[in-house]
Amino acid sequence: MGFFSRKSNIDPNSEHRDWELVSSIAQTSLNEQKKARRWGIFFKILTFVYITFVLVSIFMQNRDTGSGFNFADPHTGVVYVEGVIADGEEASANNIVTGLRRAFESEGSKAVMLIINSPGGSPVQAGYVYDEVKRLRVLYPDKKVYAVIKDLGASGGYYIAAAADEIYADKASLVGSIGVTASSFGFVDLMEKAGVERRNFTSGEHKSFLDPFAPLKENEKQFWESVLQKTHDQFIRVVKEGRGDRLANNGDLFTGLIWNGEQAVELGLIDGLGSPGSVARDIIGHKEFKNYTPRLSPLEEFTKRFGVAVGVGMGKVLGVSSDNPIQLR
Repeated sequence: MGFFSRKSNIDPNSEHRDWELVSSIAQTSLNEQKKARRWGIFFKILTFVYITFVLVSIFMQNRDTGSGFNFADPHTGVVYVEGVIADGEEASANNIVTGLRRAFESEGSKAVMLIINSPGGSPVQAGYVYDEVKRLRVLYPDKKVYAVIKDLGASGGYYIAAAADEIYADKASLVGSIGVTASSFGFVDLMEKAGVERRNFTSGEHKSFLDPFAPLKENEKQFWESVLQKTHDQFIRVVKEGRGDRLANNGDLFTGLIWNGEQAVELGLIDGLGSPGSVARDIIGHKEFKNYTPRLSPLEEFTKRFGVAVGVGMGKVLGVSSDNPIQLR
């Protein structure tokens, strides 16, 4: 009865109605089977991709953390600083510091290497790492710290590198950018053209001084610039403390400029040219690596890559991130 209740060319009184009914049922069943097969194939592919991703993640973790490696054997303890230095990111102070403590505490690690590939980030996070390197060097005076810059060791990345006993980079690596930035947008004129009225209620004369929808006051501009200058002064003090007499007498060192590896050697920003492998082999004398950097579990990595990271990334691109507005870049 259900089949004849739909719009159909089938005549219930036709002598061929039985055959037509059987044909309709068969066609409907066939269509349902096709849909079921398509969905089944889709979910099988999705499951296969997920399992493959998890297995590859486990393999990479085992490879990076030295699966089967005897931790008591002499080696170079490695901690990675990759990406933006910020709370909640892979290069957060918590992750880096945890790795550093593990590397220093390990009896088999004869030296600690920071492998840096970062454009910078939060001065607070970079400062935490810098201070922890200095503290651990006092606790373990026999273990030197080496920083090796890969593609980029700029601003907050260089801030951390300055805590090392020696710094190396490739001849084409980008090094420096010793400066501070804080940026936003101003929408006052746009709001006036659009006929939008701003209503913002605060208690405190300067509570909304960074409001992009309000005109920038000269006294507030000067105040914010003084905050940035103080942060810059802290950065300069850290670099001078870490590099000492190795720094060249060059007025451009702390202006935010960036140099390649060869130039950085001449300026005293780094001690020489080299890769992680060559430094471990030729400078430290222990070519075997052990990675002490904390890693996300495969499930956490999967979730971050295909979920949360997308939202966070879009927020940053659109300028609506809630991260600290002051950046070492």
